[in-house]
Amino acid sequence: METTSHRESRLEPMLVPVTDGLVFAAKFFSSPRSVGSIVPSSRQLVKTMMAAVEWEHATAVAELGAGTGVCTEAIQEAKRVDCQALILEQDDTMRMRLARRYPELRYGQDACRLTAEMAANGMGQLDAVISGLPFANFTQQLRDDILDQVAAALKPGGVFVQFQYSLQLKKQLERRFASVQIRFVPFNFPCAFVYVCRKRG
Repeated sequence: METTSHRESRLEPMLVPVTDGLVFAAKFFSSPRSVGSIVPSSRQLVKTMMAAVEWEHATAVAELGAGTGVCTEAIQEAKRVDCQALILEQDDTMRMRLARRYPELRYGQDACRLTAEMAANGMGQLDAVISGLPFANFTQQLRDDILDQVAAALKPGGVFVQFQYSLQLKKQLERRFASVQIRFVPFNFPCAFVYVCRKRG
């Protein structure tokens, strides 16, 4: 006979993503321009983004706009034990949830202060920056400020991985990075484009 505790244990993994989805949806309705989508990224989108990073060599990475942590979880699983990971999320509730779930990672708030957040956490230049920020909702000045920070934060040859729902950002990224590759992910809602941008070595 199955006990109550066994049933709760079996159901717990099913309840976590539902709770995250509800949190994400609530944040979207309260601030759609800062969240950018009503649902978190799909597994296929996360997998495509993670594949752009050479995890076996990475010693320091950052995530911008972590949200409920679908990429954060993948970063935690993919990175080496000695790889430092800085997670930036401006929403206090989401950031605190992630800090409780992954206490071994480092946390900050402002992507416009990425290099300052790195310094505060004792981190040098990064091998990779992974971002889910909704650039399409930002002013041109805010886009420039964040991309300036990303370029300054990356090591020569480092990679910036950004997903968007359009190709609007393509020309701006091509002006800043030595190479820009685009990967289409149909199995996401909405369908997404992953930009893989390499800083000049």
